[in-house]
Amino acid sequence: MTTQRTVLVVPGSSGCWHVPQQLFAADAARMRGAQMLYVSWSGEVPPEPAARGPWAVEQITAALRGLPRPLIIAYSLGTLAADLAADYELPAIWIAPLLHRAEVVEGIRRACAPCLLVGGTADSSWRPELARELSPHVFEVEGGDHGLRVPGPLAGSAAVLGQMATAIEEFLDRVLWPAPSPPCPLTDES
Repeated sequence: MTTQRTVLVVPGSSGCWHVPQQLFAADAARMRGAQMLYVSWSGEVPPEPAARGPWAVEQITAALRGLPRPLIIAYSLGTLAADLAADYELPAIWIAPLLHRAEVVEGIRRACAPCLLVGGTADSSWRPELARELSPHVFEVEGGDHGLRVPGPLAGSAAVLGQMATAIEEFLDRVLWPAPSPPCPLTDES
C-alpha cells in the first residue's frame, strides 16, 4: 500500500517559493512522487517583526487544513511554522531558519518528527551550535549568507546549491521516505 506524499512549500518574506534554495528542495520531493502545495502570502508582510509571526502562522495554519501529514519545506519567514510542525508532528526542511527567534527555536525543540536544518555561518539568523542541538540533520554552509550564497565567484554559490540538494535528497531517502527493504527470500531448511 502506498501513501500519498504531500509537501507544503512555505516561502520567505519575498513570497517567492521558487528561490533556488527552496526550488531544489521542492524538486527533490516532487521527483520522489510528492504532491506539491504552495503557500502564497495574502497581503503585505507586516513591517514590524513582532507582527510577522502571527500573520504568517495564521496563513500557514489555513494552508495545512485538511492535508494528510505533509512535509513542510520552509524558507526564512516560513520557518515561523515550526510551532505548527511540532503541534501536528510534521516533518520539515527548514532553510535559513530564524534561529534568533524564540518561537522558531522552541517549535523545532518540541518537534518529534524529523527535520533538516539548512543554514549558512555568515547568516545572522543561524546559530551553528544550536542547530546541532536541535536536530541531528544539519547542512551548514561555511561562509554562506541568508540566501546560502558564499563570497567569491558565483560558481561557488552554485556548487553550494548542488551540495544542499544532495543533503536534502539524502534526508528524504534515508530519514523521511526510505525505500522499503526487500522481503527476505524464503529458505528451505529441510
